[in-house]
Amino acid sequence: MMNPLIRVALIEDDPDIRASLGMIIHGTPGYECTLLFEDGESGIAGIPQEEPDIVLMDIQLPGMSGIDATRALKTSCPDLDILMLTAQVDDQSVFDSLKAGACGYLRKDTPPARLLQAIDEVHQGGSPMSPDIARRVLASFRPETESPLSARETEILALLCEGMTYGKVAEKLFVSGHTIRSHIKNIYQKLHVHSRAEAVNKALRDKLI
Repeated sequence: MMNPLIRVALIEDDPDIRASLGMIIHGTPGYECTLLFEDGESGIAGIPQEEPDIVLMDIQLPGMSGIDATRALKTSCPDLDILMLTAQVDDQSVFDSLKAGACGYLRKDTPPARLLQAIDEVHQGGSPMSPDIARRVLASFRPETESPLSARETEILALLCEGMTYGKVAEKLFVSGHTIRSHIKNIYQKLHVHSRAEAVNKALRDKLI
């Protein structure tokens, strides 16, 4: 039996980027990308009816921001996976996106092959992020901030910061890929819904990182 298509929606205001990403994803076996939106408002209106598996979300959009659109979509579709794909890599954008409900964060210059891999990781329950983004997330949790992450979660995040793939991390720690994906999912859940999320704001505000 063939695996079902991974249905991807894209919210991106640049028409050239929107078209090229849509073609790349839709033209790859196993993926479908026919839901293309130029702003957050149209995505919020159309996505709940179409029920895609994953949304790729830009941050800098006309009208409402991608962060606000993420928050709105997670309210109406709590189980929807949203992967940020953006040129905005400042600390505030990263943490605001995670707290809004994004399950991953990639730079817009991510190579197409890696982007497709990240979409697959999200579909399997993972939370991919660019290595430099992972490094910032890890650096924000120092002893002063009383990290909500377990020792194992911190160890996994540190290895991802070194650029290791999920597979390499699993090999190094002698666990399955599924276990690694579960840990990463837990890390992101803690970062944006944990009661100590105020520690993130303090780290940024007081320049602890």
